[in-house]
Amino acid sequence: MQQARQAFMQSFINGVDRFSELLGRSISWLTLALVLVTFVIVVLRYLFNIGSIAMQESLLYLHSLIFLMGAAYTLSHEGHVRVDIFYRPMSVRKKAWVDLLGTLLLLIPFCLFIFSISWQYVASAWSYHEGSREAGGLDAIYILKTLLLLMPATLLLQGLAQATKSLLIITGPKNQVNSASVDTR
Repeated sequence: MQQARQAFMQSFINGVDRFSELLGRSISWLTLALVLVTFVIVVLRYLFNIGSIAMQESLLYLHSLIFLMGAAYTLSHEGHVRVDIFYRPMSVRKKAWVDLLGTLLLLIPFCLFIFSISWQYVASAWSYHEGSREAGGLDAIYILKTLLLLMPATLLLQGLAQATKSLLIITGPKNQVNSASVDTR
């Protein structure tokens, strides 16, 4: 029973990590698009005196996609801010406790709060397919605002995977944890 539960937990962790990895690597290509669109806007504006509201707004869309949808990927690679001066010298088990408590007390409430306060805002935008206020702008603000729900959802999912990893470390045999978990950073 114990092994079956651990196997299920590990498959959950692996599945969420694969999803975050795929999402993060896919989103990372948008940084290239962001640079190219910025380059095109500058060339059109300063060499040809041509401006495009839609292209300007596309920068906001790309920037939002990169940062909001890359949050879970960043968490999976331990790229979020923490006080490493205290965390780094800790044992693997103590790190697992910090990660578990941080997820339960900070990350999960934060994600639920963002999701709950964004729900009506996004639903309102979808109800009338909110578009740009600018003539010639992109008519997909409602899709952009949907990221306010997708970000906490993906971050919450990755947080649950991180908490599950921490639980496996905390409840696992002491000698197995210390030999199997090596910080490669």
